[in-house]
Amino acid sequence: MNKKILINGNEAIAEAAILAGCRFYAGYPITPQNQIPEYMSWRMPEAGGVFIQAESELAAINMVFGASLTGTRAMTSSSSPGISLKQEGISYMAGCELPGVIVNMQRGGPGLGNIQGSQADYFQATKGGGHGDYKMPVLAPSTIPEAIEHVMDAFDLADKYRTPVMILSDGILGQMMEAVEFPEYRPKMKLPKKDWILDGAKGRAPRSIFSLMMQNPTILEKHNWKLSEKFKKMEVEVRHETYHTEDAEILICAYGIMGRICKGAVDMARKADIKAGLFRPVTVWPFASDIVSELGKKAKKVLVVELNLGQMVEDIRLAVEDNKKISFHGRPGGAVATKEEVFEKIKELAK
Repeated sequence: MNKKILINGNEAIAEAAILAGCRFYAGYPITPQNQIPEYMSWRMPEAGGVFIQAESELAAINMVFGASLTGTRAMTSSSSPGISLKQEGISYMAGCELPGVIVNMQRGGPGLGNIQGSQADYFQATKGGGHGDYKMPVLAPSTIPEAIEHVMDAFDLADKYRTPVMILSDGILGQMMEAVEFPEYRPKMKLPKKDWILDGAKGRAPRSIFSLMMQNPTILEKHNWKLSEKFKKMEVEVRHETYHTEDAEILICAYGIMGRICKGAVDMARKADIKAGLFRPVTVWPFASDIVSELGKKAKKVLVVELNLGQMVEDIRLAVEDNKKISFHGRPGGAVATKEEVFEKIKELAK
């Protein structure tokens, strides 16, 4: 697929996964991500892979768990309430050190909420939604081409660190359409051999993969310290974007679709001779705290914009030493803030 085509975000993510070598997908329907399983249902058999519509979200993540054990690149997708149901399986994958990709097309919440785009799952994704001490890389695309890149990146990160990786997207990104050209997949990092998979033991010692450690507590403690060292190594995978931050007096912080919209608000501010700039985390974990800290020292004001009641703003507060500089603007009901709306907030801060 080397020509530019018009495609929606959900289908683009599904195709990117196939191009990256995903050969097992299990999922359960929920809006606004249903185009992913629908696309996988016919494309995966074409690619020589397996598609399963599971009987529930719990079943789907555990099927991904099983496929990952065989060394197969595996993915599941859902939307916020469905991701909540998958948390136990994600925690088990982290404990067993199994790679896999989980796509979350966020919708409004809490509870059933609505099917509008939202960013209310930031805490759940970045602070460990399941039980236990674990971390996983979380990538937040702002465009469909970026979502394609992130999916390919996610499979590589998953294999490199033997970890689940999440694509934290906005429902609106799954539904919107953009012209894209799918790149040829090439790993951007050196990937280790999968010498841990359960593929038979003829001629070698059997392998064991387990997270059930009810024996002497020192065994679990040792395992968790080992995982902790791995999480520290993952921190080098931090990714971010800055826009007009060189002389920014008002720093806007936003991720995902709001990062894209806020870029337009920064352009409006610059035309009005207001020195605004944008920081957009690409990985919301690991988080570019050092970058935010440096930008926050130079800025007079910091405005965090999210489609929730204020979640990433807490990471910004931890990074920026002077919390009095920080303001928050959120839309928690599924509505999307416009660039004009953000520009009005910038003008208020510039007074």
